[in-house]
Amino acid sequence: MNEGDHDDNTDGVSGSAARAAMDLRVAFSRLQRRIREVAGTATDLTPSQVSVLTLLSKSGAATASGLAATEGVRPQSMAATLAALEQHGLIQRNPDPGDGRRQLVTLTDTGRERVEGTRQAREEWLARAFQDHCTEAERQTVIEAMAVLERLTRPTT
Repeated sequence: MNEGDHDDNTDGVSGSAARAAMDLRVAFSRLQRRIREVAGTATDLTPSQVSVLTLLSKSGAATASGLAATEGVRPQSMAATLAALEQHGLIQRNPDPGDGRRQLVTLTDTGRERVEGTRQAREEWLARAFQDHCTEAERQTVIEAMAVLERLTRPTT
């Protein structure tokens, strides 16, 4: 245990919690940047655009307002993101069969291929990095830590 692990800082957060938050943020930022480089998405799509493509891939058709709410951005920001994705030929908009006043956003075939290709490249790079640079015990530690992080992302009741 490090000195200060149980000491509260001015916000009532332990030193270890503050350190874990900072270290995790920095590591995830670096990892995200490296994964984008490996997948070749660093130059032509923004992180917001990649996030929307991934969301559409996982969840299927959605409205622009639904995407904005899920991503936690203003509708105007989502409109700009969708316009750029449409310009790249990665999404399409079609009338909602249940409500003709709304449009549903879906991936095009090119968009689906892009998401799958980049996902596969990222996963292969990361698996290879774990294999080449980590021991089995370290990989197991990461698996256990991911369970903790998953718990942090669940909504509180």
